Amino acid sequence: MELMTHEQYNFKFNLAECESCGGHCCTGESGYIWAKYAEIEKMAAYLKLSVEDFATMYLKKVKHRYSLVEKQLAPDNFACVFFDESMKRCSIYPVRPLQCRTFPFWEQFKNNEEEVRKECPGIV
Repeated sequence: MELMTHEQYNFKFNLAECESCGGHCCTGESGYIWAKYAEIEKMAAYLKLSVEDFATMYLKKVKHRYSLVEKQLAPDNFACVFFDESMKRCSIYPVRPLQCRTFPFWEQFKNNEEEVRKECPGIV
């Protein structure tokens, strides 16, 4: 079992659970999936698109920041546009944004282990 840890968090994350989870961290309530310019460049290159084409197709501007767009799966269930529903995983995994790479070690979960356990079956 490969466990990921972070010194500021009391929980550990079992990376193997990602295979069986079905994308809980990629789906759910509508929200923002923030991406910085360097990440946008990497995602665009990975998809063999210009930054401009990538932005037109996959980004929405929120004030002075950019978020990946979502797709609606059900009335109260949304997914990242890059969530592959048949494979139940990220279709751009190697170049996913920092927000995705750092899950479940998000500031909002630092003192709320109960909440992160609801979100992620890989918490041990």
